[in-house]
Amino acid sequence: MSNIYVEHNPKTGHYEAKLAGNSTPIATGPTQGAVLDKVNIAYPHLKPDVERIRHTKKGGPDQWRSE
Repeated sequence: MSNIYVEHNPKTGHYEAKLAGNSTPIATGPTQGAVLDKVNIAYPHLKPDVERIRHTKKGGPDQWRSE
């Protein structure tokens, strides 16, 4: 099974979860948490990568973190 990526869609303002190599979202929601809840129910054996949306000491918004 592929990796799952959760990222912000600036056109809709919502967050989307997509399988690696696929442009169609498998889950959408208003927050990262809502999308992660849906992904964890549908794919409990996978650990999604989440887009960093704020600057921290460990990275900027263009980097990913493991959830």
